[in-house]
Amino acid sequence: MLIARLIAEPETLGDNLALAMEQIEGEGWEVAGAGMLPEADDVLEMELIEEDKAPDVGAVRRILERCFPSCDLLLSAQAIELPRLFVSDMDSTMIGQECIDELADFAGLKERIAAITERAMLGQLDFEAALRERVGLLKGLSEGAIAQCLEERIRPMDGARTLVATLKAQGCRTVLVTGGFHGFADPVAQMLGFERVVANRLAVEGGALTGDVVGGIVDSSVKRKVLLDEAALLGEGIGSLATGDGANDIPMLEAATHGIAYRAKPKARAAADGWIERGDLTAILSLYGIAREHWVAA
Repeated sequence: MLIARLIAEPETLGDNLALAMEQIEGEGWEVAGAGMLPEADDVLEMELIEEDKAPDVGAVRRILERCFPSCDLLLSAQAIELPRLFVSDMDSTMIGQECIDELADFAGLKERIAAITERAMLGQLDFEAALRERVGLLKGLSEGAIAQCLEERIRPMDGARTLVATLKAQGCRTVLVTGGFHGFADPVAQMLGFERVVANRLAVEGGALTGDVVGGIVDSSVKRKVLLDEAALLGEGIGSLATGDGANDIPMLEAATHGIAYRAKPKARAAADGWIERGDLTAILSLYGIAREHWVAA
């Protein structure tokens, strides 16, 4: 069995669904049912079952991408149930900025540091080496620049507050895990309602950044471990949701019951069970079938 839920352009939904079903059945898989979710009437659900061979997830993804351009999608090999755990990346996922790039602007180094950030997110550079290089370039920057940057430049992604508040109201534990820094992540987590924060810590001496990081680095392996450890504490077999946008998020996305890439880099999108490209973060609530009347405005 394979379940596909998607949100696409309403005007062309019928024609595109007919085309997708034709291509799916042409591959030898049976579409057992297709219709709009009663709880979220903008979400199309399709159930594929084995006829002569099990549905190939990669092939189904490619068909749906072709037939439903710019859609929001979730694919699952099991019944889609509300997660008990939500673990998310921060930069360019829960907030619309890359904190280290914005901080670098105060040091007149934004273009130089942003180029390193971009390559790291694309998976072209080792994350830890790239992080230490960027932090080193910030040596001597006033500690006060963090608070100023946070106040002037850091803004939540559309739908972030409602997503977190609604998942919490549905009994979901929420964790923010980032390769960014506590100086940003702690206030962001408080603003959005996350219950736990895992982040890096910038070293400060005499009111200025030293160019170093205190303690170990939160990299892709740490993100994955946080998700698995949190899931284990909640009990065997619990459903988990992870969101992220860069290569550093891939192991976490793959370890979750459902990994959803938010306007992500190609490698992260390819590794995820679904993606959000069309709507804002509240599209995740719709894909899980949470009716709008149960969304928590925050």
